[in-house]
Amino acid sequence: MNTADFDFDLPEELIAQVPLEKRDSSKLLILDREKHSMVDSHFDHIIDQLHPGDALVMNNTRVLPARLYGYKPETNGHVELLLLKNTQGDQWEVLAKPAKRLKVGTTVAFGDGRLTATIVEELEHGGRIVEFTYDGIFLEVLESLGEMPLPPYIHEKLEDRERYQTVYAKENGSAAAPTAGLHFTQELLEKIEAKGVKLVYLTLHVGLGTFRPVSVQNVDEHEMHSEFYNLTAEAAQTLNQVKENGGRIVAVGTTSIRTLETIGNKFDGRLEADSGWTNIFIKPGYTFRIVDAFSTNFHLPKSTLVMLVSAFAGREFTLEAYKHAVEERYRFFSFGDAMFIQ
Repeated sequence: MNTADFDFDLPEELIAQVPLEKRDSSKLLILDREKHSMVDSHFDHIIDQLHPGDALVMNNTRVLPARLYGYKPETNGHVELLLLKNTQGDQWEVLAKPAKRLKVGTTVAFGDGRLTATIVEELEHGGRIVEFTYDGIFLEVLESLGEMPLPPYIHEKLEDRERYQTVYAKENGSAAAPTAGLHFTQELLEKIEAKGVKLVYLTLHVGLGTFRPVSVQNVDEHEMHSEFYNLTAEAAQTLNQVKENGGRIVAVGTTSIRTLETIGNKFDGRLEADSGWTNIFIKPGYTFRIVDAFSTNFHLPKSTLVMLVSAFAGREFTLEAYKHAVEERYRFFSFGDAMFIQ
């Protein structure tokens, strides 16, 4: 299986630069694997695809304003840090620019100096472990000084940061939003619940590796990044009951899919309370054990996410759907339109 097998032509103007203000007015392409059918719709009609007794599973992670612009006090040299993960206490793994000037022991200051970072370890690829010093509560300091990390293909920035979060974002820790969830409004979720669909939340903290294109030719050689996930006992119990009663598990986005499948593989097709790191790579040939249907956005050519969709819907059908989406001028990537596959 070659990376080139998942390539398609995408005009750059179809890359959405900002999420729509009216979240559920995005377009929705509805795919049916068995009938091999495609229907153009709008996102608020997703409710028609959900049945009483189904469960809708969403990732409630919250994006941290993880991009920090600082300076070295002794030289005033400009430094940029991107927070990747909290390793312990006030220590974080970060990507640093310009990395070569940041040796162990170097201090970087941010804002008026109320946040400083000291380099404690050098990693490869410009990575560093830093220890932060600050007054008060770290997340509050970060909220006031940091900026939202946006994918490399996004060149426009919104003032209103909440538009980059899902309406149910709760658990701090992502470097990027689980973007399939951006289409839901509180009202739409209430209507879905009123229809008899269970709303279930899990957490997967999205890492920046999500944006990395596959750089190897042979798909099997690609190394997935690890991301932290958590599923509560209550959520696991609800989902097992839904399955037992003949309902479907409908996942919102690839992060929910990867969490559910990771846990399902670990516990032989059932779900249990679990947390840990996953680097699951779902590609054609994979057998889904938990997820029966899902919504997701339109992804980058040659990305692991197009491969995940192909594993569920079949590569040819997926690329056919993508070709249709390009012809119909759907908006692509993180802030674009959505598809629903069953």
